[in-house]
Amino acid sequence: MKDNIVNISRRNFVKGFALSGLVLAVGLPGLSAATEEPQYGRNAMPHGWVDNPLVFVSIAADGTVTIVAHRSEMGQGVRTSLPMVVADEMEADWSRVKVEQAWGDEERFGNQDTDGSRSVRHFFMPMRNVGAAMRMMLETAAAAMWAVPASEVKAQNHEVIHQPSGRRVGYGELAESAAELPVPDRDSFSYKPASEFRYIGKTGNKNIDGEAIATGHTEYGMDVRLDNMVYAVVAHPPAYGETLKSYDDSETLKVPGVIKTLTLPSSPPPAMFNPLGGVVVVAENTWAAIKGREKLKIEWNSGPHSQYESEAFREAMKQAANKQGGKVLRSQGDAYQALETAHSSLSADYYIPHLAQAPMEPPVATAHFKGDSCDVWAPTQAPQVSRDTVAKWLKLKPERVMIHVTLLGGGFGRKSKPDFLVEAALTSKAMDGRPVKLVWTREDDIQHSYYHTVSFEHLEAAFDEQGKPQVWLHRTVAPSIVSTFDASTIHQQAFEIGMGVVNVPFAVPNIQLENPAAEAHTRIGWFRSVSNIPHAFAVQSFIAEMAHQQQRDHKDVLLELIGPDREIDPRSLQDEWNYGESPELYPLNTGRLRRVIEHVTEKADWGKQLPAGQGQGLAAHYSFVTYVAAVVEVDVSDDGEVSVPRVDIAVDCGPQVNPERIRSQIEGACIMGISLAMLGEISFKNGVAVQNNFDGYQVTRMDGAPARINVHLMPSDNYDQPLGGIGEPGMPPIAPALCNAIFAATQKRIRNLPIRYQLEA
Repeated sequence: MKDNIVNISRRNFVKGFALSGLVLAVGLPGLSAATEEPQYGRNAMPHGWVDNPLVFVSIAADGTVTIVAHRSEMGQGVRTSLPMVVADEMEADWSRVKVEQAWGDEERFGNQDTDGSRSVRHFFMPMRNVGAAMRMMLETAAAAMWAVPASEVKAQNHEVIHQPSGRRVGYGELAESAAELPVPDRDSFSYKPASEFRYIGKTGNKNIDGEAIATGHTEYGMDVRLDNMVYAVVAHPPAYGETLKSYDDSETLKVPGVIKTLTLPSSPPPAMFNPLGGVVVVAENTWAAIKGREKLKIEWNSGPHSQYESEAFREAMKQAANKQGGKVLRSQGDAYQALETAHSSLSADYYIPHLAQAPMEPPVATAHFKGDSCDVWAPTQAPQVSRDTVAKWLKLKPERVMIHVTLLGGGFGRKSKPDFLVEAALTSKAMDGRPVKLVWTREDDIQHSYYHTVSFEHLEAAFDEQGKPQVWLHRTVAPSIVSTFDASTIHQQAFEIGMGVVNVPFAVPNIQLENPAAEAHTRIGWFRSVSNIPHAFAVQSFIAEMAHQQQRDHKDVLLELIGPDREIDPRSLQDEWNYGESPELYPLNTGRLRRVIEHVTEKADWGKQLPAGQGQGLAAHYSFVTYVAAVVEVDVSDDGEVSVPRVDIAVDCGPQVNPERIRSQIEGACIMGISLAMLGEISFKNGVAVQNNFDGYQVTRMDGAPARINVHLMPSDNYDQPLGGIGEPGMPPIAPALCNAIFAATQKRIRNLPIRYQLEA
């Protein structure tokens, strides 16, 4: 077996970083492709190493430990959590750890896409490995210096101690001699037991970026400043696929501060990572550029989606969802025959509109084209995709493009697309290499995003005379993310239907899952929790309706559907699927799902008596190897105003690296989930997004957030089992739990989102 840790202390591979002394590079086992979610079982990463280094860790002569963060920081805490793992395993003093951000470079850093709640769960063991290797090399160097057996020395809090004599030596003093040593064979690694962890799984660890963020000393994309820089905004085509016909900039050029206008080439659908095209206004400041854009007189050529209407498309999806047919995803038993002979049945439709990520920091990029090279500074989730795409448009080799990753003021999937970086780079080139900061306004971002898909879900259930479910039928209709890359894609893909559809964990004898076709009419992109959002909303809302029809407690019906504790191996279901390839799924443990439901209902005092107008709602979902259950409590006034006094959320993500960040991520997901359910909607008329700012595309303010969010973390100290993701799994149960609570309070069933306007008196 090839070791995945390399001593590169004497190589030029680390040029560009302030690394010195002992420098180790760690590769990610089992994920050499790593461009998609790993296949079954690979999350544990027990075997197999890749050749390319992915993360660098060093100890300098002054004892400073530096880790190069190859993933993007957007509030999830990855720049803290991963260094914590290294520091703990190598017995480093946390106050002496610092982080340097990697630029986009696949050769050095492997896959850098920050998405899919993957960073910590994929890199926990590699970070432990490099920490253990460093600790052992430092101990070996100290033993050699003292001419004592290695068994007599022990690393502790940034020092190595000779236990018989009490002699001590600091890590910095050992760095140079340790750098001359080979990396220990991984089979000889000794790991700290969980009982001795100082940082992993503990609270109170200082956030690497916390103080700088609080005091305004960090650099977000909008903060970048270069000498001789100009500013730019783009007038994009109103509808997806439209192109520039002509424009008049005579009034624009009269605006004080405006320098010139330029055109960007339009890219016909599919958009992939390409810019939309349009007219660029370049000015001495952003305000002048915006005012100049307002004066442009533009004519656009119609495109293939210029007639896109949300209401008409919703009706078309409804018709497709309510008739038998479409691609069969899974067929177990004979659902249609069982429906005909059932004692009773139930059916319902659920709808979720397009959603915009709307991060607080809209897309922004600063580019400096230098003729044969280009530097770009941007808040990007995908620095390598950005580098390759910018290079393609500039006709440069990728190694001639440098992507400098700033902190992200939110991302949620939008900043995994590099279109705004390309616009900045092309504008700098057109300005003869003058640095350009290109800014998307809030209106630009909301009207020209890569939206979360619109979705229509149809569910049916049938029961025997004892009220036991005999049939589960689910038709899911939604344009696929892949349509942005391949316009011929009209069905949800394996990774999408694997988010709460084909892996439905219910002990029902007859299951029928279908996916009717749906064409995309706008750019569809990654969104926090992706297709888990509509699937969980429909499934968990429908279970509440089943319980109501049967006049039974929702919790009891949900647990009965889940059935006995078992592991559902997705590979065992392949014979039931007709999908061409098996979705990339992990085993689903129904016992863990059951336990978060039992735990959250106990903590929330499920079923307690509440005054009129108040109610509790329950929902649970499995995603990104994490099990989450939520109980939402609501208070609905006589005029239909909804407030949320309390939310309880139970989370089983397996071993916990940074509990404080887990809690903050779950709290944030809860607030975002409530915001989307109550207010979120992007609708289209004549191909144009109707909403264009926070007055139309509203987000929850402080007075709309829950008064209390109680996060209950299920304990686990088995660090040999796979870690679950955290950034995304907290969102899917929130909307259905909220709507179920509203029904309990008002007897009004919410099947279509957003909720606003549906409860007015």
